[in-house]
Amino acid sequence: MKQKIKIACIGIGRRGSNVLEECLAQMTDVEIAVLCDRYPPALQSGVEILKKKGRPEPVTTTDVDFAVQYPGVDAVIITTGWDGRPSIAKKALLAGKYTAIEVGCAFDLSECYELIEAYEQTGVPLMMLENCCYGRREMMGLRLAKEGLFGEIVHCAGGYHHYLPEVELFEDLGNPNPHYRLGSYKYRNCEQYPTHELGPIAKVLNINRGNRFMTLSSFASKPGGLKQAAKTLLGEDSPYAKIDYKQGDIITTIITCANGETVQLSLDTTAPRPYYSRDFTVRGTKGMCGEERHVVYFEGMEENIENNEEEMFEKYDHPLHREYHSLGECGNHEGADWLVLRAFFESVKAGTNTPIDAYDTVTWLAVAALSEMSIQKGGMPVNFPDFTKGKWINRESPVKSKYSLDEIIEDKSVPIFAK
Repeated sequence: MKQKIKIACIGIGRRGSNVLEECLAQMTDVEIAVLCDRYPPALQSGVEILKKKGRPEPVTTTDVDFAVQYPGVDAVIITTGWDGRPSIAKKALLAGKYTAIEVGCAFDLSECYELIEAYEQTGVPLMMLENCCYGRREMMGLRLAKEGLFGEIVHCAGGYHHYLPEVELFEDLGNPNPHYRLGSYKYRNCEQYPTHELGPIAKVLNINRGNRFMTLSSFASKPGGLKQAAKTLLGEDSPYAKIDYKQGDIITTIITCANGETVQLSLDTTAPRPYYSRDFTVRGTKGMCGEERHVVYFEGMEENIENNEEEMFEKYDHPLHREYHSLGECGNHEGADWLVLRAFFESVKAGTNTPIDAYDTVTWLAVAALSEMSIQKGGMPVNFPDFTKGKWINRESPVKSKYSLDEIIEDKSVPIFAK
């Protein structure tokens, strides 16, 4: 068991710098040995963040190969834009480094197959940093599901409902590196951002451990919202107001599972809406939980009950969040950023597999490419690859850890705040 680990951080843009400042620079058992970004100003910004936090100055580089092969580095954190992220992860795995990638999707299924090949060749763990798997609501839902309180799960739903033109799509347009999502929306039409909802749902449904996704069907509304937003925010003469974006305003995706459950996903980011929601929903034969009305409901309760989530947290909070909130919050997204990173680092320190493993990671990465295929075929179902090659039927036991997403484990001997 290592007491301290060294990491290389690749991508010090908007997300990377935020994670660096709010989480990594505050973890005393994590040494940030290398910062890597292709833009020198981003590197300098990262150095300044560490200086302000009183941390040692890291080595800086624009060379990804140098970063992943840097001597003594135990793990690589990849927070670049979507483009090229899987190829960086593959390099890190082949260099023998624990690898964590930020949320997103692959552009092509070949990227998923290459990552799994690298993982199976090296045995080095790969983890998607899906912070919503460690959200309080999602973790309570996971506990209720694992303890059987919903009965037999029959359906799950969720979405990424967030009006993006005002908050990020049209920000930084004068910079050499504007938000990567904008280019993707210009050329692609698919479920581009599913993992915030799909990750927690996959863990509820035991995907890749006794269950798997079988088929995927996606449907896209026509585009229109993003072009209108560009006219409103940037003016009729803006070049961004003249682009015919390919991304449909509302994407609806249905996934079927080997054990008979269905999953409904929705992407809703370019038509005006008043609030952010992931709409995390689990439906079972004995009860349900739903973000829309902040409700947990079991058979026999009042029919019109809603907004009882706080009461349910008192009874059914996941032990990880109960401990976290008793100690005081740290990091963004109500602790989810901190907890997902601690889940990864504790695995690195212990030399074990990660709670979101390589098979989970590539399964979630595959959704955009599969969705694009289905939409091009008018919503026809496409087969979901079995990246485990049948191992989902009889997997090895998951690692027992307080950060496990496969079973509920309470363990206060491992501190949440290594500060």
